[in-house]
Amino acid sequence: MISGNVTADREIVIPVEALAADRSVVSIRAIVDTGFNGYLTLPTDVLSALGAFAAGTRRAELGDGNLVELDVYAVRVKWHDVDRDVLALKADTTPLVGMSLLWGSNVVFDARDRGTVTISAVA
Repeated sequence: MISGNVTADREIVIPVEALAADRSVVSIRAIVDTGFNGYLTLPTDVLSALGAFAAGTRRAELGDGNLVELDVYAVRVKWHDVDRDVLALKADTTPLVGMSLLWGSNVVFDARDRGTVTISAVA
């Protein structure tokens, strides 16, 4: 189970453990974004720390409707105690967790400042 919290800014924040090329763990604090259908967005410094491999580019539509082309990287994360290879879009903003990573999960949260968040695998 993954546990997080809801902030006063009304954001759902959870920890994500990414595995670097040397198998060390890089802890990331990410915002859950149900409007993002990808796996993750990660900033350049985190991708560098992970030794992530470039996997091409993807066109993405931002929340404001603008279309942009973003670099894509192959990364490994620990999700529900399982190592998963996923694609992360490079975006130099706060890391986001999207619906592709959440897929197959049950997400429960208290929509209030300092509310609790739990994400568990669907059986």
